[in-house]
Amino acid sequence: MRFSSALRSALVALVALAVAGVSSPTYADSGTVRISVVKGGWFIGASGGSGTLTFRGRQYPLSVGGLSAGLVFGASQTDFVGRVTNIRGPADVAGVYGAAGAGAAIGAGARAIVLRNEKGATLALSGRQIGLMANADLSGLAISLR
Repeated sequence: MRFSSALRSALVALVALAVAGVSSPTYADSGTVRISVVKGGWFIGASGGSGTLTFRGRQYPLSVGGLSAGLVFGASQTDFVGRVTNIRGPADVAGVYGAAGAGAAIGAGARAIVLRNEKGATLALSGRQIGLMANADLSGLAISLR
């Protein structure tokens, strides 16, 4: 009697493992992003720009816009390059990204930022910033597919 219940439990566990191995897993993918953003302001700032998402060998045009509030002074242009992770399709990149940050640029400088939207997509971007900009602010960045 003990042997048959142990055998039955082992068979159930084996079948469960086999079913789990056969079913297709849901997984997130990643892509590359290039974005050019112009930012300017005096206490309240605005930013806008465009870019491209490359996902599974195809390119998708992006529009970028945003607002900042806090200490914002000056104007700059930043060309970002990076990766977007945790997406299942191009539409997952679209959304609102929030960040708190501080920085300064006089002439040329480097900038890096990691952002996450409401769908779970994570942008890890770095790039070159040109201009005169000082900021310690809360920012919102909206990205949409064109």
